Amino acid sequence: MAKNWPLTRRKETLRGRSTIIQEIRRFFIKEGYLEVDTPLRIPAPAPESYIEAIPSGRWFLHTSPELCMKRMLAAGYERIFQICRCWRDGERGIRHLPEFTMLEWYRIDADYRDLMSECEALIRSVIHVLGHGGSIRYQGMAVEINEPWEKLTVSEAFIRYNGMTMAEALETDQFDEIMVRDIEPRLGFGKPTFIYDYPAERGALARISKDNPAVAERFELYIGGLELANAFSELTDAQEQRDRFVQESTFRASMNRATYPLPEKFLDELSDMPPSAGIALGVDRLVMVLLDLSSIDDVVAFTPEEL
Repeated sequence: MAKNWPLTRRKETLRGRSTIIQEIRRFFIKEGYLEVDTPLRIPAPAPESYIEAIPSGRWFLHTSPELCMKRMLAAGYERIFQICRCWRDGERGIRHLPEFTMLEWYRIDADYRDLMSECEALIRSVIHVLGHGGSIRYQGMAVEINEPWEKLTVSEAFIRYNGMTMAEALETDQFDEIMVRDIEPRLGFGKPTFIYDYPAERGALARISKDNPAVAERFELYIGGLELANAFSELTDAQEQRDRFVQESTFRASMNRATYPLPEKFLDELSDMPPSAGIALGVDRLVMVLLDLSSIDDVVAFTPEEL
């Protein structure tokens, strides 16, 4: 009998994971995307309030390939995708790993609504290859995939699930608490849910809506209370992006969190990026949902504790 029983029992799950990743690649190649590789070590991550980068010498392991991929858009690439490892310090739990697999894709001449449609098409394609038909089961619950997916604004979600308005939650500094406690655990039941139009204060790299300057063109995708993806219509104003990074860095310093140098090459090239949209989707979590597993530990070959 094998000595490493946890690794042995994951064999069929890892076969399923491989099928999912292969279909992701097939989908994007069919849609005319170029698969790219960008460095895993970078000199400066994007400063975000609650995401901690892991140092690697004087540089950092990237928390996302976002900055490098946007530089590729600025250099003339039109449709690109990447499946890669990312790292975030201090993230460990039933749904979190400090080292995880991310899928990101970016398109020029697109916005966040275009990516909602593309996200639906991708997941339906993967589900078809797995042989699930028009629905899946996740933790005892049926999720209809072929039915129209729910689209809910953040403002609507606050009223529906808490009764407080989004503006009141921001004014009383309860926005994040209410999102985590009352809203996110209720999203994506029965059908997947896109929650969109986040407050401008919660869209660090997203374009502000032309129709409503109080919100950013950002969405997240949930199935069964589990966040799978985060997407933006991309901000291309270099000065506004610099100002937001400085604001985030100031907030991090006020919370005694590590501060990072600004990603100057990204900021220098951002104004060359055409109107674009981008999305990050957690591959490990997608595998959890599609294979009906409750713990992220079950969908990777090795957990940190097993190394």
